[in-house]
Amino acid sequence: MTAGSERATPTTRVGFDRLSLYGEHVAACSTDLSDNTNLWGTPPAAQRVLGNVSAVGVSRYPSAYTSDLKTAISTYVGVEPAMIATGCGSDNILDSAIRAFGNSGGTLACCDPTFTMIPVFAQLNGLTTTLCRFGDDGDIPVDELLSSRAEIIYICSPNNPTGASASVDGIETVASSFGGLVIIDQAYAEYSSVSLTPLVVRHPNVLIARTMSKVFGMAGLRIGYGIGNPGIIREIEKSRGPYMVGATAQAAASAALAEDLPWISNVVAETLANRSRLMAELVTLGYAPLRSDANFVLIPVAEEPQVTRRLLDNGVGVRSFSHLAGIGGAIRVTIGPWQMMQQFLDILGPSGK
Repeated sequence: MTAGSERATPTTRVGFDRLSLYGEHVAACSTDLSDNTNLWGTPPAAQRVLGNVSAVGVSRYPSAYTSDLKTAISTYVGVEPAMIATGCGSDNILDSAIRAFGNSGGTLACCDPTFTMIPVFAQLNGLTTTLCRFGDDGDIPVDELLSSRAEIIYICSPNNPTGASASVDGIETVASSFGGLVIIDQAYAEYSSVSLTPLVVRHPNVLIARTMSKVFGMAGLRIGYGIGNPGIIREIEKSRGPYMVGATAQAAASAALAEDLPWISNVVAETLANRSRLMAELVTLGYAPLRSDANFVLIPVAEEPQVTRRLLDNGVGVRSFSHLAGIGGAIRVTIGPWQMMQQFLDILGPSGK
C-alpha cells in the first residue's frame, strides 16, 4: 500500500450530493424542436464575423467586462451602458445575481413550473426555493410571492415552459412592494409585445435578464445580459468575474446588434405567424395548447412518453415534461419554418392517437 492511500477523499459541500448534471434532454434527430433557439439560423452580419475570426483575436484575452458590447446592447434596449452586465449566457447572469444578493440560508421564491435551473442556482448558492403556483388566470401569484419571506423573487416572463407573460401590473406590484432583488427573466422578450425595460428605471431593485441565444441565433456563443440600475450591475459583475464572454462572441453579437435588426424583425414576424397557425392546427387535431408569447408552444399530452417516443422515432425531437405542476404530462415545441411544423404535425396526429 502506497503512502497516503488511506486518506479520505474530499467531501462535497452539504446538499451538493442532491444535484445532478444537466442532462441532454433530446437524442440526436433530424429535426430538433426542443431547445427554443432560432431555427432560421444565425443572422448574416454575425455569420460574416464568425467567418473572419483572426488568430490574433483568439490568442489574447477579450475585454474583461465587454465594454463595446455593453454599449451596443445599451443602444438596443435604450438604457445607459452602466446599466448593462454581460455574461456567458443569461444563466451566468442569473447565477451571479443570486450569488451577489442571496445570503446562505436565505430563500428564493419563484412560480411553478418555471425555468428548471432556478432552484439549482439557488441551491448552489446556499438558498432554499419556495415554489408558488400560478393563479387560476395563469398570472403570477403576487400575494403568495410577497408573503414568501424571500430575499429574491424570480419571475420568468414569458414563462418557460408554459409560454405566457406575467401581467405588467402584477410585476409592478411585486417590484414596488418587495425589499429584495426582483429578477425578471426575459429570454423570450423579442417575441412578446410588452417591453419591461422601463421597470429598471422606476424600481432600483429590478434586474432584467436577457439573452442572445434565442431570437439572435447565437446559442452556441453563450451571450447573455442583465439590465438594472448601476449599483445592481456593479455587484453582479463582481460576482461574475472578468473574461466571461469570448472575443469572437462579443464581435458577432455587436455586429448583429448593429446590422441585423431588420433580419431579426422578419424572423419574429414569421415565428409569430407560424405559432398562430400551429396552435390552430393543434386545436383542430383535438389538443389544447397553452397560450404563448414566446417562440414555443406547450401542449398538454396525457400519453406524453408514447408521443415523445413516436416523434423521436420519426426524426423529430421535442422537450417532454412528465409532471408539470397543474398540467401533468406535456411536450414543448419550438416554432420554426413551416416545413418543420408540418413535419411535426404529420407525425403527432390527432389527440389520443
